[in-house]
Amino acid sequence: MQKTSNPAELAAIAKQMRREVIEMITEAKSGHPGGSLSATEIVVTLFMDVLKHDPADPKWKDRDRFILSKGHCCPILYAVMAECGYCPKDQLNTLRKLGSIYQGHPDVRFLPALEASTGSLGEGLSLGLGMALAARLDKSPARAYVVLGDGEIQEGQVWESAMFGGFHHVDNIVAIVDHNKIQLDGFVADIMSVEPLADKWRSFGWHAIDIDGNDIEELQKAFAEAAATKNKPTCIIAETIKGKGVSFMENNPKFHGQAPTKDECALALKELA
Repeated sequence: MQKTSNPAELAAIAKQMRREVIEMITEAKSGHPGGSLSATEIVVTLFMDVLKHDPADPKWKDRDRFILSKGHCCPILYAVMAECGYCPKDQLNTLRKLGSIYQGHPDVRFLPALEASTGSLGEGLSLGLGMALAARLDKSPARAYVVLGDGEIQEGQVWESAMFGGFHHVDNIVAIVDHNKIQLDGFVADIMSVEPLADKWRSFGWHAIDIDGNDIEELQKAFAEAAATKNKPTCIIAETIKGKGVSFMENNPKFHGQAPTKDECALALKELA
């Protein structure tokens, strides 16, 4: 795995990861392209630049932990983990097939390099806080990073976790809300608004940063600010575009959980060429 802090190199990796996500979901004939594409820069920047991790030693004690709480968007996680060398690239197109290591939600039984099985929405922040607190008790430098969906944070367990993290000053965790503004049934604002989002996190004792979550340089600055913030956890509210990178998927609720057709796949790959 070749890590890089160069934004142009990270952007090129992100574009390739988007192509792989489209191909995987098209081959599976099911999956969640919209949220996988919106989170691409977040996951790429973490694995290729920010996280301390070692594909040759996946359970290294002092590694940083990554939790994809919105587990239905696992195609982007699988693509990036394969790029890093954790799992085989030539099996990515077995996504959601019987017996594949690439299940429809991250499953540690099939892919042991994962930190946890996720996708039962609302639980990932609790997992990450437990890992971060354990690292603190062990005097380990490890940090935890948890990616949440903005529809997911309508779940009450998220706010119980937020209350815990703020009260216990767990400053080695970063929650990243993929704020693409669309959930399964439509626009978040129409179903149950989560605004004012930054103020909500601050009210629970978190340091909140609002950024363009599809801008790699803004992500890098936010992760650095989070690492420098002491005595309170950090939430990065990443303002993203659902379906980012594919014009007919962008901001389109249809592609929350619908695979592209073969023709749509070809169009998408042409745009991402």
